[in-house]
Amino acid sequence: MCVAGLRIPTGVPRVYIGMDRVDLRKPPAREELPEGCLVTAIRMPVRIVVLVLVVPVRMLWDLLVVAGRVLRDTVLRPAGRALLWLGRALLVWPAIGVWRYVVVPFGALLRLLGRVLLVGPAVWLYRRVLTPLGHVLVRVCRGIGAGAVWLYAHVLTPVGHVLGWLLKGAGLVLAVLVAAVYAGASRIVRYFVIVPGVWLYTWVLRPAGRALVRCARGAARVIGLAVTGAGAALYRTVRVLVVLPLLAVWRWVLVPAGRVLAVVAREVGDALGHAWRVAGRISRAVGRFLGTVFRWLFVEPARWVYGVVLAPVGHVLRDAVLRPAAQAARSAGRVVRQTLAVARETARQARADLRRALFGVPGEKEAVGGREPADGETRTLEQRVRREMSPPTRG
Repeated sequence: MCVAGLRIPTGVPRVYIGMDRVDLRKPPAREELPEGCLVTAIRMPVRIVVLVLVVPVRMLWDLLVVAGRVLRDTVLRPAGRALLWLGRALLVWPAIGVWRYVVVPFGALLRLLGRVLLVGPAVWLYRRVLTPLGHVLVRVCRGIGAGAVWLYAHVLTPVGHVLGWLLKGAGLVLAVLVAAVYAGASRIVRYFVIVPGVWLYTWVLRPAGRALVRCARGAARVIGLAVTGAGAALYRTVRVLVVLPLLAVWRWVLVPAGRVLAVVAREVGDALGHAWRVAGRISRAVGRFLGTVFRWLFVEPARWVYGVVLAPVGHVLRDAVLRPAAQAARSAGRVVRQTLAVARETARQARADLRRALFGVPGEKEAVGGREPADGETRTLEQRVRREMSPPTRG
């Protein structure tokens, strides 16, 4: 998409206001607040002092980092691999061997013994003893249950009906007696307890309670007025003597001091970050310089010696001495192997001749037919049935 000669990729939200364009993807720039003279006066001395103090610390830190990496790559990692292999050799592999060749066979033996000594007798006991005994007990329980049902139907049920009729009659008589007693007792309680209690509550207790409530309300009002006056006086006193001085100290002493300390702390933190980064650049430059010096003093001469002196000498030594010696050793080994093979073959022939001279030529074994198919044939079910049905041959 092109607008006024400008090519803009599609899919990018943009807003055009007049002749200016605004990219909505970029966050709005933060407005920098104006800094006072106190901040400017503190910043440069603090940064200089902090830079002087931080540079040695940063160089020492970088040196420790490099030493730690070298120690990790050359000592700790090989030692860890060696300890890992040693742990496998001393713990894991013996444990696997014990599990595979001791625990598993012993467990299989225990399982076999448990099956022979526990499971088999238990199954036999269940089948031959407990099952017949259970059947007998079930039949006995069924007979007892049938007798109990007959007893309940022909003896207990008629007796229960007779007892129920007797209890119903006794209940009716008892209910009549209880109703008569309740009516008499209610009349007595009404005329001797309830009526005098109502008269006493109406003409004695209620007037006395109302008088006591009015007296309590008046006393509460008097006490409330006294407490309110004392509270107001105490509030004014505490406000004048404590709150206003503390507020003045907070507003005119602590807040300005805190702001100054906050500015100092912020500048010290910024100076530490800036000094740490600058010290890193200085340490990196010093490290590169030392690396360059070490390379030109040691590495480059060693490389030159290896490339100009040692490599040609090694090539000459390899082509003139090592390769001919290796070829001669291989030829000698080949000759020795051929000699040993000829000697073994000669000894084998001599043993065979001696055996034939002492014991004669051994007889040839008769081939058994019908056991394996000939070359190019396959084994079939018909051949197998014929072989099994045919009478055995006697030699």
